[in-house]
Order: sequence, then structure tokens, then C-alpha cells
Amino acid sequence: MSYPHLTITFLGTGTSSGVPMIACGCEVCSSDDYKDARLRSSIMVQSSTTTIIIDATPDFRYQMLREKVKRIDALLITHPHKDHIAGIDDTRAFQFFNRKPTDVYANHMSLEGVKKEIPYAFQQLAYPGIPKVNLHEITLEPFVIGDIPIMPILVWHLKMPVYGFRFGKFTYITDANAIDDSEKEKIKGSEIIVLNALRNEPHISHFSLSEAVALIQELEVPTGYFTHISHQLGLTTEINKVLPAGMSLAFDGMKLFI
Repeated sequence: MSYPHLTITFLGTGTSSGVPMIACGCEVCSSDDYKDARLRSSIMVQSSTTTIIIDATPDFRYQMLREKVKRIDALLITHPHKDHIAGIDDTRAFQFFNRKPTDVYANHMSLEGVKKEIPYAFQQLAYPGIPKVNLHEITLEPFVIGDIPIMPILVWHLKMPVYGFRFGKFTYITDANAIDDSEKEKIKGSEIIVLNALRNEPHISHFSLSEAVALIQELEVPTGYFTHISHQLGLTTEINKVLPAGMSLAFDGMKLFI
């Protein structure tokens, strides 16, 4: 299968509370290093003709303004937790200027979550100015948006099924603490992986940093970046010093060219 050249932009790399966290005065939340300031986790995947956003966070509006995004072709949802779907209402601006609904792709559970998040968008008597979305249910079968082929990957967020996505040699996974062996096979051969790493201590539904590092080494992916990071993990510069070669913390605004 032929894959176009892609630009990956990290729109946000923080956990559900973001960094700095409200009311916190820890050294990470007080840091002057821009790499320690993290909006909620999301990425933008772009070819020369297609723009895809993965997850519409509560920071979606600012993320789009910061990156000067003028058009999106699709929104992919990994799972229906608030920090991954709360920004869907703000897609209205694209609908106004692009004069078309937003195409939203997700599994059945996540689409139901979207309906609950913006129920007014699905009422028979629609109020003027509501977001207009086309819902597309996806499974674990590969699919294509524009000129970008996509391979869904099932991962586990405790007991919740979450979708990661592989784009050619690049794999993106957030909000996971376990991956079945059959799904790991889909990741093998990737050259770059992005994986959630919440903190150093174990967590009930997220990989810790050491668990994420071990998984990347197990899968033999040469380059790894970590996302969905909390203020508990530590300062970016200090953590990067102790990570294995080829691994580092992602940061907001970082771009990869694949």
C-alpha cells in the first residue's frame, strides 16, 4: 500500500487535567519551560491534500488557532472520555467557512459518546448554528480518508476498548495500559510510535513511563515519543536525560515529518 508523506503535529500532550494543573504549585506546573506546558492530548495528521485531527479536546479551539488550521477533512476519535471529545462543538467554525459538515470516525461506543456530548446536534428540530457532523462507524478493518490509509489498533484503557491508529510507519496510541498480542503485531515494523506515559508510578488505566519504555523495546520500534503526560511525571528536560536512546517526551507544537 502506498502512503503519502505526512506531517504530524502534536496539538497537545497532556493528560485530562492539562499541565499546569489548576491550583497546583509544583515545580512542573510552575516551570518556565514551554515544553512543560501541555494541553490535552491530540495530534494532527496531514498529507499535501488531507488534514485529519485525532481527538477533539477541551482545548480544540485554541489548538486550531495556534496552528492556523483552516480546514479539516476528518476527526478521528480514540474513545469517548471528556478530554477527547469535549471540543467537538467547536468544529462549527470549520463547517461555517468550509460549508460542509465535519466527518467524525470512531467505533460504535465512541459515536454514542459523541451523541451524548452534543445531543442538540441530533435533534429532529435542529437549532440554528448547531454543529453538523456526519458520523462514520469504523471497526478494526483498515480504511482510507482522502489519500491517507489508516490501520486501527485496539488497546485497553482498563476495561474500555480504545482505538490507536497506524499511518504507514507511524503509530499513535493514547490512553492505554494493555495491548493484546494480536494487536501488537499491527504495530511491529513501525519506525515511530507515540505512546501514553502518564507518570512514573503505576496507574490503573494508563501506562507508566517504565511500562511504556518496555513496550517500545519489546516491539523494537526505533523511535518513541511519549504523550498524555501528567505533572507527576517530572520536568521534560530531566526526564529526557534518563530515557533510552531514541525515546523522548513529546511536547505541544512538535512536528514530525514522515
